[in-house]
Amino acid sequence: MISPFIKTGKAFAHRGGIKTEIMKTKCMALCAMVGLGFGSMAYAQSGFTVKGGINLANVSVTDNGRVNDANSLTSFQVGITGDVLLGGPLYLQPGILYTGKGSKVQNGDPSSFPYYKATSNPKYIEVPLNVVIKAPIGGETKFFAGAGPYMAVGIGGKNKVEGKNIIGVGFESESDIEFSDDDPTTLSYEEGAGLGIIKRFDYGLNGIAGIEARTMVLSVGYGLGLAKLQSGGNNSEDHNNKHRVLSFTLGFKF
Repeated sequence: MISPFIKTGKAFAHRGGIKTEIMKTKCMALCAMVGLGFGSMAYAQSGFTVKGGINLANVSVTDNGRVNDANSLTSFQVGITGDVLLGGPLYLQPGILYTGKGSKVQNGDPSSFPYYKATSNPKYIEVPLNVVIKAPIGGETKFFAGAGPYMAVGIGGKNKVEGKNIIGVGFESESDIEFSDDDPTTLSYEEGAGLGIIKRFDYGLNGIAGIEARTMVLSVGYGLGLAKLQSGGNNSEDHNNKHRVLSFTLGFKF
């Protein structure tokens, strides 16, 4: 186990001595992400969409990046996306989202015993940047599809456990998700890595498609995470332990 207080051979005597620096790192990362998102919104001269919907979140469990469908966790997302005309049918769609990811593990059924269910539901501020193409399908209605990268920073979330033992006695617990105190400018090591801690920063690729009417947008999206979730994990030889998020959203255009 990597101690949260060891940073590439440099020891810190106690957490109190670095608390100020940790808070600065968190604030700077969050401000940078939000600033990028709202900066993109300001440029979205063609309009914007306020949207929300359901996430079916999961985490890859094989080296080739596949998931176990039984581990899918229902979460949500809300946010704003811009709509910038690039020319012809092409649009740039930057955004800023509050989105839930994670997965669950369940054995047994809540109506029987023994039963066990554990969920991990980290919340992120996410900034997608998609390029989409729109094709008219009748009147003011258009079909659209596109893709692009995303960046995200973890800001909260919960780990929950519930169940019943072999004699039917129930139990449950809940704890805050703990993120590493990583500084994104330090590429050679990750601050605050340790057992049970996940990386604060996530990144990956988005795919999106849907139907756009005059005032409403229905869409389906898929987020393919490229960053390992466990702190201290930098193995690029496989695609195990990465976010996978299928989303369904309804938006209103302004």
